[in-house]
Amino acid sequence: MKYLFLVTSFVLVLTIHSFSQTDSLHKTTFVERNLGGPRMGLTYIADNGELSQSFRDKNLGRLISQFGWLFEYQVIPKSEAPTFLVQFTAMVAGVERGVFYPNISLVMGLRTFDGYELGLGPNIMLGSGMISHSALTVGIGKNFMYGDVNIPVNLSISTSPKGTRVNFMFGYAIAKTK
Repeated sequence: MKYLFLVTSFVLVLTIHSFSQTDSLHKTTFVERNLGGPRMGLTYIADNGELSQSFRDKNLGRLISQFGWLFEYQVIPKSEAPTFLVQFTAMVAGVERGVFYPNISLVMGLRTFDGYELGLGPNIMLGSGMISHSALTVGIGKNFMYGDVNIPVNLSISTSPKGTRVNFMFGYAIAKTK
């Protein structure tokens, strides 16, 4: 419930900020952009639930790597309003521990004109011998620009009755405009 409150508060702040800077008499036009690329990072199992117990039973510890690819689709208003995002991420976790935990996320959210982002969506994690489970993912981050290269840095929490995971991810992408 507290995550919903935080997400709602952040969206309201972004919305009020963006509408206060636009003139409602002007028609807004949009640019569509594809911004996908490689991602890597770390995942920490944050509690002592079923997921944590499964990792302990396999002597995996609480910290595992993540490698994968993010597919991102954006709709960008030609103004300083927030960009609308849909992100699909396919990752593999735990390869350094000799396990293969694929997981996928579908996150929808916003990115402000200065690169701050917020998203929310489902996550599904599968595992070698581990019961697969779904979770709700809430993510925040910042997209840095280096020339024409986007460098996203994100922190997210994936929570379910089986356990909570804290994820730190980063990567890069070069925009493909439609």
